[in-house]
Amino acid sequence: MWRNFMVRAYTRKEYIRRIPGSRIVQYDMGNLSEKFPVAVSLAVKAPTHLSHNSLEAARIASNRYMQRRAGRLGYHLKIRVYPHHIVRENPMATGAGADRVQDGMRKAYGKSVSIEAIVGKNQRVLSIYTNPKHYLDAKDALKRASMKFPVSCKVVIDEGEELVK
Repeated sequence: MWRNFMVRAYTRKEYIRRIPGSRIVQYDMGNLSEKFPVAVSLAVKAPTHLSHNSLEAARIASNRYMQRRAGRLGYHLKIRVYPHHIVRENPMATGAGADRVQDGMRKAYGKSVSIEAIVGKNQRVLSIYTNPKHYLDAKDALKRASMKFPVSCKVVIDEGEELVK
């Protein structure tokens, strides 16, 4: 759908009339006060755009899995990207008489419909901080979250690699 992924972000809110709201409810979940020794992150393999809907779906999937496995206080989940880029759409009318109703590609600037995060190659999207005994659960939670994204992802150990081997 998008021809050029790494375009300059459309974020100038003073020029945009209606900005759609983000569906992301929380960026930090779990135990926010404790310092965990193991940090596992989900990194994307290619540059892409991640919509606020897919980020929220990944957050819900990984958070629910970690809550069941490690308990409410056994992890800290963090979303590391923020959707700034405002996506525009030029809706095309269909049906009888549609050619008389609209202009086609003339003045095709579009209305804002969604917001996305522009993510580069190998950038971390989600991170889970936990204890070594819940390392495999964190890895599974991130794999479940990666299924919500339109790009292939990899699980990366940021801290505590010597504790999980």
